[in-house]
Amino acid sequence: MSRKQMLLTSLRFISVFSLLLLLVNPKFESESVYLEKPNLVVAVDNSNSIAYLKQDTNALSILDDIKSNPEINEKFNVQIYSFGNQVKLSDSIRFNEQQTNLDKVFQEFNQIYKQTISPTVLITDGNQTLGSDYVFSANKYKQPVYSVILGDSTIYSDLKVQQLNVNKYAYLKNKFPVEVILVYHGEDSVNSVFKVQSGSSALYSEKVSFSKTNNSQILNFYLPANQVGVQTYKAILVPLESEKNQINNVKEFAVEVIDQKTNVAIVSDILHPDLGALKKSIEANEQRQATILKPNEFINKTNDFQLVMLYQPNNNFNDVFEGLKKTNSNYFLISGTKTNWRYLNSLDLNITNEITNQTEDFQAVLNSNFSEFIIEDLDFESFPPLKSSFGEASFKIPFQTILFKKVGNYTTESSLLSTLEHNGRREAVLFGEDLWKWRAQTYLNDKSFNSFDNFIGKLVQYLASTERKTRLSLDYSSFYEGNSSVLIKAQFFNKNYEFDAKESLSITVMDKVLEKPKSFPFILKNNYYQVDLSSLPASEYQFTVSAKNENISKSGSFKILDYNIEQQFLNADVNKLQQIANSNNGTSYFASNSGLLLSNLLEDERYKPIQKSHKNVVPLIDWKYLLALIIFCLSAEWFIRKYNGLI
Repeated sequence: MSRKQMLLTSLRFISVFSLLLLLVNPKFESESVYLEKPNLVVAVDNSNSIAYLKQDTNALSILDDIKSNPEINEKFNVQIYSFGNQVKLSDSIRFNEQQTNLDKVFQEFNQIYKQTISPTVLITDGNQTLGSDYVFSANKYKQPVYSVILGDSTIYSDLKVQQLNVNKYAYLKNKFPVEVILVYHGEDSVNSVFKVQSGSSALYSEKVSFSKTNNSQILNFYLPANQVGVQTYKAILVPLESEKNQINNVKEFAVEVIDQKTNVAIVSDILHPDLGALKKSIEANEQRQATILKPNEFINKTNDFQLVMLYQPNNNFNDVFEGLKKTNSNYFLISGTKTNWRYLNSLDLNITNEITNQTEDFQAVLNSNFSEFIIEDLDFESFPPLKSSFGEASFKIPFQTILFKKVGNYTTESSLLSTLEHNGRREAVLFGEDLWKWRAQTYLNDKSFNSFDNFIGKLVQYLASTERKTRLSLDYSSFYEGNSSVLIKAQFFNKNYEFDAKESLSITVMDKVLEKPKSFPFILKNNYYQVDLSSLPASEYQFTVSAKNENISKSGSFKILDYNIEQQFLNADVNKLQQIANSNNGTSYFASNSGLLLSNLLEDERYKPIQKSHKNVVPLIDWKYLLALIIFCLSAEWFIRKYNGLI
């Protein structure tokens, strides 16, 4: 056999053998063994209470000792977090957070480190300003906790305005209630005076006494509302001569005095949980009051209300619709399984609905192009479906959809919630009942009803208002607490009143006291613009929002109250930090003896590397070199035969 034939035979054999191997497709296993080090989770309190208690140097020194220790880094995977209002994976500590949420620290760590060995070092003063009691969430955390306590454990005599409860709004020429909780820490019996001032005028004063056993008092009183607008007050508990922290003796609060209330009528001929949910959401804003009425009860009170909600109307609503037509009043129609659409279609309304005997469950999808007012996505797609009659709605006039219907995984173009505006009248139509489930779901998601109540509140504000639509609209509060976020939202529309996402908006803020202007750009967030002014100090401000490309602007004013909740603490919460360390099989340390922490971590036999193996199974068909060999052999055989004229 010639060399040429031997070569061709070898190539053919390799090709056929390799193809047969691929048909059999054997699997190859490879196993690698490695050591997995335990995690060392270090969480540092980044709130400004640490700096206020003069513990920032101690905190940074302890953190630097952990980061720079070679034995610690050899034994552990060190992961450093900072926390305030949020928990962040970061080693940049500036002690500038305005709130402390230790509850969220343990909740998030419990999810991240559930399946690992992760001893946790908590460097904090233990003072929490936000969230649930962290002792309970720490008990659910299955990792050892080492508390490094920042702060003084010595008990000083201290008077404090612990809490002040007051409504956000009051009505002109009325008196509004105020509740104040005063607290005393100390051993001796002391006397002081509590007073409330507006400017230099004293509005209320009362003598108070405290002792070791009688260490708190609750005062209830009324203040007059004599002037429209934002009125600022200062609650003062006169400090003791020996008091170390006098900042927590003063608390500023504000009330917006208004001269009228928006009254909303909820008219229904049936009983349903939605009625109570709507009433609670509307009255979450003290400017509004909701009354549930039967159709015949509403007829004689038409002029008492600025907005009417028609819940699942039927034939008994005939006089109601006639009254609304005569007065050209705004209304919100909510339909469901009990709605008589045959009757509604016979009226001269701006909407009709297909009549069927079937019902359907519809989920909601937010229309990001809705432009009548600012709507934030509450994660509507996670909400329970609303139940309604099956059928397509037809609008006789232009409308804007807020929420689309979603059936299963399919998002339709049919309206679930829409607004209409015609001849000076505003209307809204919701095609679904069981809104109470949405309010409940909001609480499950956020531990608060606020986002759903704000959503209903904005809808009510739009329907109850007679203001004409402008190309630049703003959403802001008249005053902000010193420890809250100062957010101003805006929407800008083109000449066709379509939301313009390409405009550049900016805000110029003028401090009324210092008269120093500052400018900030807005950032685009979905279907609105937003600017965060939380960095501004407490004062009164005027502002102007301007569009860069068009000569359009809008002005307003707001006030930031002087209050820093992180400066209300005098000591570290030693008891709680020691409690969570003991209950989680860890140890607590003060900053002065924190050097023992590293040696205890290194000596602890619970934290050893774990030997793990990884088995990798690879089918032969995934082996690229064999495929390349087959291609090479077939190509070489074809080339040799072609070159020698054999094919």
